Amino acid sequence: MILLPIMLSCLWGEPSRCLAEVGGFTTEKNIRHFAVATNTVYVAAEDKLYQLNHDLTLVQNLTLRGILKKDARFYRGSVTNELNATFSVNILLPFVINGTLVSCGVIECGYCECGYCEVLDLKNISNVLYREHIQVGSPLRNSASVGFLVNEEGKHAYILAALQKDVTKSTGSSCPTGPEAVHLHNTNNIQRGSIFSTVGEHNTHVIKREGSVEFVDGFQINSIIYLFSNLPSRNTVRLIWLEGKATKKQTLESLRGANLSLSADGGRGGRLLSSSVIPGGPPVLWSGVFSVDGGKTNTELLLFDISPDLNMTADADLDFCSVCPVKKTKTAETLKPKAVLFRQKSMTSVLAVRHKAWMVFFIGTGDGQLMKLSVDQNFQSSCPRVLYRADNDRRVFPKMHLDPVDLKHVYMSFENQMKRVAVSKCGTYTDVQACWSAQDPHCVWCASTISCTFEDDCPNSDWLSIPDDSQQKMVSYKVMKDSTGQVTLNIHTHLTVGRQVLDKYSCNFSTSSSDFSELCSRESPFPKFPQCTCILSNSSLPAEGRHVTVRIRLGTTILMEKLKLSNCPDIRGRPAYVLCGECVRAGCGWSRNGCTWANQEVGNDSVCQKMESMMNFSRPEISSITPSDVSFYGRNHAVLSGSNLRDVIRVRIQGDTECTPQESPVWNNTGGRLTFHIPRADIKGVVKVCAVLPDGSCHGNTKITYQSSPSCTDITPSSTWISGKRNITLMGSHLELVEGVMHCHCLEGVMHSHCLEGVMHSHCLQEVIPRNSNYQTLTYESPAAGKGVSAVEVFLKVANKSLPCHKTMSYHPEPEFISFTSTVTGEDLRITIQKKADGLAMREAELSVYGVQEGNTYPCVMKDKETSNETDFLICEIERTPFTKFQKLMIKYGDRTVTLNARSSIHLYLVLLVLLLIPCICVVVVIIYQNQQKKLTAKMNRHMEDLEMDIRNDIRQGFVDLQTEKADLMENVGAIPFLDYKHFASRIFFPEDDSLMRLCIKDIGQDVVKVQLDDCCQGLSRLLQDQLFLTSMVHALEEQKSFTIKDKCALASLLTVALHHNLSYLTEVMEALLKALTQQNSNAQPKLLLRRTESTVEKLLTNWMSICLYGFLRESVGQHLYLMASAVTQQTAKGPVDCVTEKALYTLSEDWLLWQAQDFSCLRLKVLFAVGGDGELSEPLEVGALSCDSVEQVKEKILNTFKAKFGFPYNTPLRDIHIEYERDGLFFPLEEVDASSEVIGEVTMLNTLRHYKVPDRATVKVLSRKTHPPLSPQGSLKDDENFSGKYFHLIDPDVDEGKNPERKKLKLKEVHLTKLLSTKVAVHSFVENLFRCIWGTPHCRAPHAVKYFFDFLDAQADSMKITDPDVLHIWKTNSLPLRFWVNILKNPQFVFDIQKTPQLDSCLTVIAQAFMDSFSLSETQLGKHAPTNKLLYAKDIPKFKQEVKAYYKQIRDQPPITDSEFKEFLQEESKKHENEFNDSVALRELYKFIQRYFTEIKEKLNLNGAPSEMMEQLHHVKNSFDELKSCSWN
Repeated sequence: MILLPIMLSCLWGEPSRCLAEVGGFTTEKNIRHFAVATNTVYVAAEDKLYQLNHDLTLVQNLTLRGILKKDARFYRGSVTNELNATFSVNILLPFVINGTLVSCGVIECGYCECGYCEVLDLKNISNVLYREHIQVGSPLRNSASVGFLVNEEGKHAYILAALQKDVTKSTGSSCPTGPEAVHLHNTNNIQRGSIFSTVGEHNTHVIKREGSVEFVDGFQINSIIYLFSNLPSRNTVRLIWLEGKATKKQTLESLRGANLSLSADGGRGGRLLSSSVIPGGPPVLWSGVFSVDGGKTNTELLLFDISPDLNMTADADLDFCSVCPVKKTKTAETLKPKAVLFRQKSMTSVLAVRHKAWMVFFIGTGDGQLMKLSVDQNFQSSCPRVLYRADNDRRVFPKMHLDPVDLKHVYMSFENQMKRVAVSKCGTYTDVQACWSAQDPHCVWCASTISCTFEDDCPNSDWLSIPDDSQQKMVSYKVMKDSTGQVTLNIHTHLTVGRQVLDKYSCNFSTSSSDFSELCSRESPFPKFPQCTCILSNSSLPAEGRHVTVRIRLGTTILMEKLKLSNCPDIRGRPAYVLCGECVRAGCGWSRNGCTWANQEVGNDSVCQKMESMMNFSRPEISSITPSDVSFYGRNHAVLSGSNLRDVIRVRIQGDTECTPQESPVWNNTGGRLTFHIPRADIKGVVKVCAVLPDGSCHGNTKITYQSSPSCTDITPSSTWISGKRNITLMGSHLELVEGVMHCHCLEGVMHSHCLEGVMHSHCLQEVIPRNSNYQTLTYESPAAGKGVSAVEVFLKVANKSLPCHKTMSYHPEPEFISFTSTVTGEDLRITIQKKADGLAMREAELSVYGVQEGNTYPCVMKDKETSNETDFLICEIERTPFTKFQKLMIKYGDRTVTLNARSSIHLYLVLLVLLLIPCICVVVVIIYQNQQKKLTAKMNRHMEDLEMDIRNDIRQGFVDLQTEKADLMENVGAIPFLDYKHFASRIFFPEDDSLMRLCIKDIGQDVVKVQLDDCCQGLSRLLQDQLFLTSMVHALEEQKSFTIKDKCALASLLTVALHHNLSYLTEVMEALLKALTQQNSNAQPKLLLRRTESTVEKLLTNWMSICLYGFLRESVGQHLYLMASAVTQQTAKGPVDCVTEKALYTLSEDWLLWQAQDFSCLRLKVLFAVGGDGELSEPLEVGALSCDSVEQVKEKILNTFKAKFGFPYNTPLRDIHIEYERDGLFFPLEEVDASSEVIGEVTMLNTLRHYKVPDRATVKVLSRKTHPPLSPQGSLKDDENFSGKYFHLIDPDVDEGKNPERKKLKLKEVHLTKLLSTKVAVHSFVENLFRCIWGTPHCRAPHAVKYFFDFLDAQADSMKITDPDVLHIWKTNSLPLRFWVNILKNPQFVFDIQKTPQLDSCLTVIAQAFMDSFSLSETQLGKHAPTNKLLYAKDIPKFKQEVKAYYKQIRDQPPITDSEFKEFLQEESKKHENEFNDSVALRELYKFIQRYFTEIKEKLNLNGAPSEMMEQLHHVKNSFDELKSCSWN
């Protein structure tokens, strides 16, 4: 067999210096390729070819840079400025038999890129034996191609070159390419056509492939050649067999192929990333790393039997051919995996070897790990072990090799580094049990050296190792009883041993009360490896059992086992799950009836694992772990959240393989949250987490991701002032995993090692918590330092590990600000601050400067910084200030504040003058002070008493309102004014386009008549019924930058109207578009799917939900929604509402709270209505009002009361009535503004009932302006464009205190926050009923549309391999609550014939926010500064979340709705509302979009393979509409 390297992908990286190191070698540029032969390693980098010894020490290198001269030949050069070409190696083949190294690739010189090959001396690569400009291998610098040596019937060796083909894009190469995929090139000049030629006996023979192909690996075993490739177009992995025959033609025409399936049922495709054949056979076993999701993250290691089927027809493959065209077979053979060996995130490479009876796999990963996996002959895997772990996340290249010199090391490569890693860590296991438990077939316990080592390192054959199959214990035993009643103890050692051990195998049985002869009968057979048998001389065992010690001698190694022998049937009386474990541990057997004697068959301890605990524990559920991403050092104080956690005693962490899990104790367990430490791990990747109960059972299933350890590369700034609190930024990688930053304060002259020692002592260590961090940056505030400290070492704290940052931070004295000067520049004042120069490199953003004048501060905006000599000049500007200088300057940095006083030339004179005036001033001040003190004190006392009384009254009134509030709001709401279906739907479809909404609705009387569409509309309607056309049209339109979100929404709604008669088809279209959208977002952020309405299908989903849930809305939710909206409206009306700002005293929104309202009183008015034109009046109607109500508000309350009382509205609209009130037998008109209105400056106060002194139980008359025109006609003041600027109501401008002291009372917003709570209490029952009605499931069944769509989302997640339950929860929340219910909650006018006031809108916004918070997965920590809308429902949200969780679970557990059931439901919905919409209007509007983007739609249809009939139909529709337009124009 000849197994040679394949081509590796070229990765770009930062170059580093070329140096050799222990176990590694680093190149200057990135590695492209490497190969191994005998005792030499060859590495082809981007600029050099290296020859290394097997221990990776450098022998010599050969430059790959040179000059391409005018003769088009490549010449190596050494002068840098003359080099214009680079030889990029694509194929590197050691030809050991010939003693040569074949190196082929492409020459890059800027204007060309064509083939070039060299033959080098295998022992001295600087000796170039032959060179030629010829294409061998891929003509591209980077491609998925393969090259290796093959033999033809043992005679000639050829280079097999398999080339990548990508038909989706051009190659970008100046060298010609064709459909040829596989070539055979000569390796010497003796062969026909000379070296590197592809010519056969008569002409060139190749294997062709018309479509795209990516080759991954290839090799030859005996006479069979194996070639592996990916076919991207079909998501298929293809294996090709070739027979090495006498000629190239016969070899290539012998091709046969098979597909490799990733699943046992043969239905799952994927992508091959790396492969390795397993030595030995037949059969030919082969392993491959596959991507199962199309990317490189979700990967599996699979095992296949790839033995060729030579009975298949040759050269009849579906995808490849040598003699083309030939008749193809109908289906390709499919090979299914024999086993899934390992699942791990981001595997990139695999190398397989055999060791004894075991298969050993070395696995490289995308995050820089090399893992070892041992698999026995039954394909049972042991625990994976990490052999090497890079500090960063460098990807391991797809190909690895075993060191052929000692077979104890693996070669692996990264970007610019080679590593030689030992195949085992035997020396780390210190005793025989640990050596055996490692389950490493490379390791043996050597008795002579008393160490765990390789077998050939043990000086003799006195060694022990693991057996040929996977076992859980080194020694097992069974207690059996035969029909005669004789009890036998069997001891079995699960070991492989050396020759010396076989001759020295014995067992010694003893008890505390008897010797060997008394315990075992003389009839016991002689020990024979691997088994000892003891026939008990006394078959009766005591009830408490018998303790036995077994001393097993294996060569010079002694094993001791302590056993307890019991009478197996007597093991009973405890719960079954406890009893089973005790029974198996005692060497007995377990059956459904209980514990029995064992039998000769091998027992299975796993029988007890299937039994469930019968103890009464609540089943815990885990919702989240914070943090869930940690480094492999673990994490301290992680928080696990969930429910039923009270009985949890430990947290178990376990990887995907069946390995010994780690468990961590818990504390601070509240039942909903607990704290635990995440232990360190050897393997980077995803592990599972569950909660352990006292009975040993483990529940819940969430995940933790172990990542690389954090590292820092730079600190900015690298200095700080001694008081600390300077913002420091660390740069590096994985910094979001850092728990703390530590400063080790080393006095000057102390070495780094002392700092490391000082990490363990708190007196020289300070730790700070990061303020914020992400993958690349971390920000923290520097701690203060003591005297004498000038430099510190910086460490990163990760769990219990302190990682050095390898950067030093220096401490300097506090910055010294000297003085400042002022300069006027226009309207601004420029301040120049002088500061002594230092080593702090202080930035302008770190300073906050304020000018101080007359006790006020003015911000000074930092502009610039200049340095001159030893002084720093910091320049800032105070904008638009009337001052030309300031008394003081206040400078803030860190947590320090420095004040600078202004300097003046007359400072001394002023001081002298002040000294002279001080005595005089003191005398005057004392006299004035004594006279004024009494007056001020008396006045202040009166003012404070009034202020205190006002605040007390406000607080007491708020308390009274809160305690006496009750839900007495629903006295009479009358009939619920539901809108009919078409008006409801149209408001959902076109919320911002009234004209289009009216056009698409048929008038009353038209909706019973089915209107026949004209020819052009019929043609377009038929075209829309083709899903290919419709989806292509939508995608084409959405790809246009000019097609706005508004256009997308209009398109979706017009399609909904046009296809409303066929909801089943509309549903199919929506599903197709949603699938495309999910695939589009799957690799980005899947949690953002359906969150906004940014695509046509998202608006289409909103419309679809509205159609399907209208019946549920009308029959179940509608009444509760209307009662809730009415309750909010009535509660708002109980208090003042400012007519200008629309703010109200009773509201749920702090932003709309009328906290400035003055005192008010409730009034009951007797309202009379004028009947006819002769002055006749109706019976009085009692109407409630407030003394602070404006005239307009009184009118509204009168009309609202009339409608609630009689069930129908008053026959005159609001703007056509005016009112009068009776006083002393006469009626006086009430106007919003009249001559008596109060005017303040240019603003007029609206008249209120208090202004007119309307008393309680006053009589008010309602008149029509038409029949009883007022003396001074007045329209609505709100029609004035400057209404809010000309008038005020309850919130007034500044008022002179003497004019109206009542309005100058101090009002505090915080005092009135209780009004929010009282409003919430009043309407809470209505809100609660509404919420529970929404997420309720009548008759335990959700609405058809909800169940159907949620199942659709589940199916999408499964197809995309999304296992995170949070993603599904968010998808469902975005599609139903956020997309439909919130729209209804915030817009009840979509459902009812009501008007939504600003006060109602503000309250509904708060309620809708609480509704969405109930569906949130995040736990919000609320404090005293949290927004009030969050605090209002803070105690209700956790209860609502549990109900939502149960609601989602109930939908998931509900039996799925069949396609026929749902189709019938959709047909019924279509039939209910047929003829209610104007289809022709929707179709004409749709054609406008088609006309605008006709060319783009045609191109998309052609791209999607639309049939010619469809294109003809599209042109026919266009011509029909164009003719219609032409006729209309004529």
